[in-house]
Amino acid sequence: MAKAIHSMIRVFDLERSMDFYREAFGLALVERLDFDDFTLAYLRNSESEFELELTWNHDQEVPYEHGSGYGHLAVTVDDVEEEHARFEAKGLAPRKLVSMEHAGKQLAHIFFVQDPDGYEIEVIQRAGRFI
Repeated sequence: MAKAIHSMIRVFDLERSMDFYREAFGLALVERLDFDDFTLAYLRNSESEFELELTWNHDQEVPYEHGSGYGHLAVTVDDVEEEHARFEAKGLAPRKLVSMEHAGKQLAHIFFVQDPDGYEIEVIQRAGRFI
């Protein structure tokens, strides 16, 4: 059986990205591996063992383009409205809160935010299938 352990994204400014993920989601650096041409930074918090791997290529001169293939990372929170207000207070520019319905029932209460590299993160109220 396979166990999901991390998801990797390429970042243009490693320190700026680590600051964002710490402020937004409480993700802390658990390991940093510096190589000659690139650095890998693994982030996580006490909510999950799953890690976000930030890859910083030292010679990257322009921000990455995502193309049409990237979707989003998703996280759940206890109180999405409180988190939305916290994001606004910290200047993290969350988009508006929305509710999604399916078959006449609320599926999710969510908002999206972009990290410094333009990656989308969905913040979901813990409920139903999103516990």
